[in-house]
Amino acid sequence: MNSGKIYAISISPERGTLKEEVEECLITPEGLQGDGHAGDWSRQITVLNYESLKRSNEENNLSMGPGDFAENILIEGMDFDAIGEGAQIRLGEKAVIEVSQIGKPDHPSIVTKTFGVSLLPKEGLFCRVITPGQIRKGDSAEVI
Repeated sequence: MNSGKIYAISISPERGTLKEEVEECLITPEGLQGDGHAGDWSRQITVLNYESLKRSNEENNLSMGPGDFAENILIEGMDFDAIGEGAQIRLGEKAVIEVSQIGKPDHPSIVTKTFGVSLLPKEGLFCRVITPGQIRKGDSAEVI
């Protein structure tokens, strides 16, 4: 079983801005409530491996935290190498998201411009909502 826990949840009301950490959030059919990337498309929620954030901090002498890489959800303890497109991840008791894309073309994003490094183009899991639900920091995350 490939599982971990939600290390952090971050949202921003507008695209192109850094995200702020929140303790809990409702996943609606369009994505995270209050997040600028929510909508009727395949990249409603962005997930990143917490271990990747830690590694990037060490390699680049940075102190990046939740939301700094423009991710919505940081998951700790999950093997992201074993996750492919189409995989479904249960977050908390009810919410389910599906990986629609891994990575994306890089562009001069606010993250790259601000910190000189970005993880989403290579490691980000871009997901769409399958089942809405409430999630909180510390909730379980499990590939189903």
